[in-house]
Amino acid sequence: MLRVENIHKRFGSEEVLKGISLQVKRGDVVSILGPSGSGKTTLLRCINLLERPQTGTVAIGGLSVNTEHLTRKDILKLRRKTAMVFQSYGLFINKNALENVMEGLLVVKKMKKAEARLKSLALLEKVGLADKAEHYPSQLSGGQQQRVGIARALALDPEVILFDEPTSALDPELVGEVLEVIRKIASEGVTMIIVTHELSFARDISTHVVFMEKGNIVEQGEPRQIFFEPRKQRTKEFMSNRLSEWTFEI
Repeated sequence: MLRVENIHKRFGSEEVLKGISLQVKRGDVVSILGPSGSGKTTLLRCINLLERPQTGTVAIGGLSVNTEHLTRKDILKLRRKTAMVFQSYGLFINKNALENVMEGLLVVKKMKKAEARLKSLALLEKVGLADKAEHYPSQLSGGQQQRVGIARALALDPEVILFDEPTSALDPELVGEVLEVIRKIASEGVTMIIVTHELSFARDISTHVVFMEKGNIVEQGEPRQIFFEPRKQRTKEFMSNRLSEWTFEI
């Protein structure tokens, strides 16, 4: 369903991704873990071409693009197959929650306003914000803003949703409401790739876990294997050092 092959990404002389290859099946929930600076967010941004890799292939559904020979048309086609939920919310501050969700439907999908409004209201209800439709971002908590971001991503009916540390900017007491929404969406078979530091959540929700460090995939596999029976010494060290952080459960 989604495949990246031999992705290399450099910023100047620094090679941030060193030949990453990954396959995701339809309906999978893939969590990407690793220390800061390991290239996790850069990989997400390369998948939807917000960052352009120097070499490699990105394929989603029936579309495959060679990143060395990208055209603007290729980029637009690929991005329309994905949606991204950012750690910093990324909402339009001059639009209310409903308008933020409607924006992609009107601009990208060219949907009629009345139809876009109905769909957007249904999605706000889905994420528990039906009563906040007319509220602006400044009137919403961080958790509520992130849930609007998730509704906005769902509105485009993407083939895969990319979550870039969706709870990292939240106060601890707001983390649960966002993770609960993500869990609900995952249960409906939506394909997701999630960069996260919430280890217990990743352990419980994922069908596949990837551990990265220094621009490489160190190890990947089923959650039980990665968390409890890792084969690589570096994975063992990472998990052991963070066992005390597994304090959040839904």
